[in-house]
Order: sequence, then C-alpha cells, then structure tokens
Amino acid sequence: MNTESILPAAQVAAPARRARPPKRKTRITIYLDDEVLDEFRSLSERCGTGYQTLINAALRNRLAAPATEGSLA
Repeated sequence: MNTESILPAAQVAAPARRARPPKRKTRITIYLDDEVLDEFRSLSERCGTGYQTLINAALRNRLAAPATEGSLA
C-alpha cells in the first residue's frame, strides 16, 4: 500500500457548502370554496403539478393582467 498519496485529514478540503437561496414564499392559512379547491386538485392530477402551485400561478396571472374597470381589486 502506497501511503504517500494519502493526505492527512487536516489537508483534505471539506466539500463547499452552497448558500441557501433567499426565502421567497410564506406559509399562510386561507379558506377557499370547496368547489374551487376541488377544481384545482382535479387540474393538478391531470397536469401533474401540485394544486398549490397551480393556485399560485392563477393568482400571479391575475395580478399580471391589466386591471379592468369593475374587476375585483
């Protein structure tokens, strides 16, 4: 056994740790109509994406849409 190529433990570099990405989401509690939640869960099963992700996408799309007179918020 050739021990010359083995480095002492102090000289072995530890793997570099990646910095945590910035927190971009917040946990909340929200009440939704059962029918609304059922639709998102059904859509989730059909497209293979989580229903919470779909709800988030729907809210983002609504916020990105131009505001029209008489629309909510």
